[in-house]
Amino acid sequence: MTFSGTQFQLKVWEAILTIPKGEVRTYKEIAIQIGHPKAYRAVATACRKNPLPLQIPCHRVINSNGKIGDYLGEKESPKKIALLKTEGFKV
Repeated sequence: MTFSGTQFQLKVWEAILTIPKGEVRTYKEIAIQIGHPKAYRAVATACRKNPLPLQIPCHRVINSNGKIGDYLGEKESPKKIALLKTEGFKV
């Protein structure tokens, strides 16, 4: 899979590719995974700029408080909720 972005974005997207179907991670967990533990907001920005939302499943990344969060810039997106439900995640 070839796509372009900043080095940070590429790290985020690669980390997201490791999230199994039906599971989620928080923005903070992704930030820690890529070695930037305080960059959780930047992780959210990288998700919003995801050029391949179906191939890089940013819908599997949620807020630390358990709320669904945004999806491609849309607040509490019904699309994100639907995608998570189809993968068997209890929303």
